[in-house]
Amino acid sequence: MSREEGGVVLRRRLSCTTCFDALWFCYSPVHQMQQYYRIGTLDNCSEKWNALVDCLNLKTKSAVELEEILETREKVTPPHIWSLRTPEEARSHWEELFGRLDERE
Repeated sequence: MSREEGGVVLRRRLSCTTCFDALWFCYSPVHQMQQYYRIGTLDNCSEKWNALVDCLNLKTKSAVELEEILETREKVTPPHIWSLRTPEEARSHWEELFGRLDERE
C-alpha cells in the first residue's frame, strides 16, 4: 500500500526473506519432529515453497502492478481469528455471553 507523507509517495517494499526463512525452518529437525508428533507425518514444505515462488514472481512485476495485486489480496484475505475489542465492547460481549451467571437463583 502506498502512503503519502509530506507529498512524497512511499511504496511498500516486498521482501522474500521471511518466505525463505520459513522454508529453511520447515526443513529443520525441530519443525519436522513437531509435525510428526502433532500430525503423524513429516512436512513436505510445499506451502513454504509455493509462498517463496509466489514472492519471487511478484518481484518481477512493476510497482503499479505489484500494488494492485497486494491490495486485492488484502481485500480477499479473511479477518484475523482474534478480533481485538475495546474494553466497552469486551464488557458488553461478556455480559451477553455470561451475564446470566451473575444472577442469583
